[in-house]
Amino acid sequence: MEQILWSYYENNAGKLHRMVDKILSKFGGLSDKDMDDFYSLANEVFVDVMRRYQDSQSFDAFLYSCLSNRIKTEMTRRNREKRKIDRVSIPIDTPVGDEEDTTIGDMIADDFTIEKELFEKSEDGYSRRMRLYLDRLSELQKGVLELSMAGYLPREIKEELQLSEKQYADCYAAIQSYRNVSVLL
Repeated sequence: MEQILWSYYENNAGKLHRMVDKILSKFGGLSDKDMDDFYSLANEVFVDVMRRYQDSQSFDAFLYSCLSNRIKTEMTRRNREKRKIDRVSIPIDTPVGDEEDTTIGDMIADDFTIEKELFEKSEDGYSRRMRLYLDRLSELQKGVLELSMAGYLPREIKEELQLSEKQYADCYAAIQSYRNVSVLL
C-alpha cells in the first residue's frame, strides 16, 4: 500500500492529477478553480479507495472507476444547481402587478434613461451619441420612442400607431437593445 501511495503522490500528486485530467477531458469548459476542486475530490476518493481496495483487481483500474463515477456525480450535481438558478431567473421585461404597463426593469433604480439622454442636447440639437443612437432606429421605432417620451402608455402607443402586440414588443426591444443603447453609454 505504501508503494501505491508513493507512486500516486510523488511529484506533487502528478499521477493522480493526470488521471483526473484524463477523466475531465471529456467534459471541457472547466476553470482552474474547478480543476482544483476536482483534484481535492480526487484526494478524498483516493483515501476511500485505499480503505476499500482488495487485491482481487488492479488498483489503477479500481481507482479510475471510482474517480470517474465520483466526478460524473459531481458534474451532474453542478449542472443541476445551474438549472435551479435558471428556473428562478425572471426576464427584466416581466410585467409587475395586474397592469402590463409596468415591468421589473421600470422598478430597477438607475440614473440612465434614453429620455434623459435625449434631453441633453448640444448646441446643434442632439448630442453626437444620441444622433448615433437615433440613426440605428427605424422610423417606426423612433415613433414608439417619441410617444413613450411624451408619456403615452404602451396600449396607447399601440393604438396611436396601429401596432400589434408583437410589432410593439419588437420596437420596444430594439429601442432598449444593448446593441443600440451601447453607443449612449
